[in-house]
Amino acid sequence: MTRQRRANRVIFLAVAAGFVMLAVAAVAVVWSFMRSQDYSDLVSHTIEVEAAVGDLNRLNERVEVARRGYLLEGDPRFLQTFERTAAEIPLQIERIAGLTADNRSQVERLIRFRNVTQQYLTLVRNSIADKQAGGTGISGASLLDEEDIAVVQELRDISDAMAIEERRLLVVREAAASRSVYLSTVVAIAAAILLVVVAAGTIWATRRTLRALTTTGVQLQDLNDDLESAVAERTSELQRANAEIQRFAYIVSHDLRSPLVNVMGFTAELDAAIKPLNALIDKVEEVAPEIVSDETKYAVREDLPEAIGFIRTSTEKMDRLINAILRLSREGRRVLAPEAVDMNALVSGIVDSLQHRVDELGVTVETEPVPTVVSDRLAVEQIVSNLVENAIKYLKRDRPGRITIRGKKANGRVLVEVEDNGRGIDPKDHERIFDLFRRSGSQDQPGEGIGLAHVRALAYRLGGTITCESVLDQGAIFRLSLPTALAPQQGSNT
Repeated sequence: MTRQRRANRVIFLAVAAGFVMLAVAAVAVVWSFMRSQDYSDLVSHTIEVEAAVGDLNRLNERVEVARRGYLLEGDPRFLQTFERTAAEIPLQIERIAGLTADNRSQVERLIRFRNVTQQYLTLVRNSIADKQAGGTGISGASLLDEEDIAVVQELRDISDAMAIEERRLLVVREAAASRSVYLSTVVAIAAAILLVVVAAGTIWATRRTLRALTTTGVQLQDLNDDLESAVAERTSELQRANAEIQRFAYIVSHDLRSPLVNVMGFTAELDAAIKPLNALIDKVEEVAPEIVSDETKYAVREDLPEAIGFIRTSTEKMDRLINAILRLSREGRRVLAPEAVDMNALVSGIVDSLQHRVDELGVTVETEPVPTVVSDRLAVEQIVSNLVENAIKYLKRDRPGRITIRGKKANGRVLVEVEDNGRGIDPKDHERIFDLFRRSGSQDQPGEGIGLAHVRALAYRLGGTITCESVLDQGAIFRLSLPTALAPQQGSNT
């Protein structure tokens, strides 16, 4: 068994480790693909910057073409093209600035490009203004002077440097993206292999566990069959033993009654003999008082009546105990008769039967709905009646009595609760009060300590239980738990 548990633990740890590794692999796959996406975004960004630089170069070229056309032909349409293009150049520069804000070298180049562009546009506007003022009749061959050529060349050099930088970044980022894609592919393949391994291991472990469960199920079925046989045999033995105990209790109680009756009879005769004896002593005291001693008079008039009283009290108590044992014995031998019991009607009937006592003590009895049960009506009535009577009997006289009877269904059973605000029961006596001839607290109420023992015995016969929850001086709650339907075997008698 220890080896099997160890093997199961190893299998469990292996499968758990496989799933952990699979989770790690999944995270790695997601990470690698996110990295690939990042590199792809960088490549796209580089291409976008390079295209923006190309667009800026084309704008500068369009400016130069518009200037030349206007200077050569004087057509105002060339001037309109120049103004539109000149207005677009700063916007394009700002767009490139936003795209290259994370590249310091490109930022520096763009600052220089912006300044040179302003210088170039100033030169172009000066030449156009000169043409508009009448000019000096410059020729097409001399449209660009040395300063113009230097500025245009610087613009081209800066834009070429920016394009070269972006192409360099493009090469680097494309290579990184390729590596990332390769890494993602490797990680995905590894994750797939790991998934297959974990799945195979899980299937193997599951099949092994199912085989073990099948074997265990067969063994449990065999054990259950053996257990049912043992339980049936033990139940039969207990029923026979219980029947023997009940017969023994009946016989013993019956046999005890005969000598008890004799004792009670002789006690009555002794009590009757005291009267003529007292009369004789009274007469002797009148005739010859010196003959009767004080001890004799005290024995006849005090000791003997007191002794007879003690004997009578003891025999009456013993008679009650014998009657209670006989009643328990008869209840144990009575065949239970299951039927649908309307618990609300049953509780109402019990309260009505005790109404005189309830009114006398000023007790408030509250009842709440109680579910119907299929059980032995007489036994259930005896249980609930005993609990209600005890609640009335042990109320505290210094506060208004309150008793609540309620019920509910829970886990396929019916719970009946009888709650009071009486004197309560010490927690150490919660089980003791259900023992035969055992009582708790002050013994200022009549009883032999049989009622709750009888209640628990009846509850057991009905397939139920009864418990007590209480604190001294804070009342008590007795809970009766019964099956919703009494099982047939519980209603038979052997």
